Amino acid sequence: MKKKIHDIPPSQYILVFIAFVSLSVCPSFLRVFLVRVGVDIFKMTILISQPDRRGEEGGRSSTATFVDDLVLDGGFVTPKDAVKEGGFVAPEINSYGNSFRDYDAETERQKTVEELYRLNHIHQTYDFVKRMREEYAKLDKIEMSIWECCELLNDVVDDSDPDLDEPQIEHLLQTAEAIRKDYPDEDWLHLTALIHDLGKVLLLPSFGGLPQWAVVGDTHPLGCAFDESIVHHKYFKENPDAQNPDYNTKCGIYQEGCGLNNVMISWGHDDYMYLVAKENKTTLPSAGLFIIRYHSFYPLHKSGAYAHLMNEEDRENLKWLKIFNKYDLYSKCKVRVDVDKVKPYYLSLVNKYFPDKLRW
Repeated sequence: MKKKIHDIPPSQYILVFIAFVSLSVCPSFLRVFLVRVGVDIFKMTILISQPDRRGEEGGRSSTATFVDDLVLDGGFVTPKDAVKEGGFVAPEINSYGNSFRDYDAETERQKTVEELYRLNHIHQTYDFVKRMREEYAKLDKIEMSIWECCELLNDVVDDSDPDLDEPQIEHLLQTAEAIRKDYPDEDWLHLTALIHDLGKVLLLPSFGGLPQWAVVGDTHPLGCAFDESIVHHKYFKENPDAQNPDYNTKCGIYQEGCGLNNVMISWGHDDYMYLVAKENKTTLPSAGLFIIRYHSFYPLHKSGAYAHLMNEEDRENLKWLKIFNKYDLYSKCKVRVDVDKVKPYYLSLVNKYFPDKLRW
């Protein structure tokens, strides 16, 4: 391991000493320590050999340099080595100092998150989802542009997210800007990142004011067995569908390879935004619509559950969803994005792929 220190005021030697002790004992504690003491005010460089998250299968390693972070257009911070190495590097801890998607971590949000999943797993039934799809497929709530909908998200905070408590518009732009940096030629993916969570407007009164458990959180199929990889699986025992024998086999009411388009997925912002995009004749490619519809389907793209229900098109689109997911999950941070600066670019994409006004 290489360590280089320079230009450190004598009064701060003790902080540096603690940092290196922490490094040898618990690297994850070091990262939390550095963030909380504001280590960037020192003029110091720490070189730490660590696995390259983009090449875990090959067992490669890379060197991360915690110095002189680069600020992307709009204010999103990316470590210098990420750009030098050619891509976004996923951090290992969220803004609370815990691993991402750690639903057992003792944080101020943990109880809120678990209660949401308890209600979700009790009330999301096959019949409930069928009713929601029929109701919201009417698209009779309002007419507005994509950007007008983005601005509505300033009033929305996702109670299911253990990693973030910022307004959703911040997360959308963080995700889109990180992808834009690494995939500059895939403008459809930039726009998909911007709009993927717009369905969360379902929480607002003008869209029905649905409860959080009916809008956010991981999604899963209905009409077949609840896989144990689903977050807080224990609460499904109170779901009425758990008592229906037709719904409690591996395939349930479906056929293997039937395609996810034929599977009833728990209702929420994913499916709603998919309906809005599709019925308003978006020209986004199939992979973009797939990402919008299934980006919260973590049992599939994180654990591999329900893969037996996919068809060939699903498998191809899943490759893009897995790329997108790294940015969707790990770009959550406290760094603000300059909305006015990036807005013209994203408006040009909206005009390319959507009509001026959409029915919602």
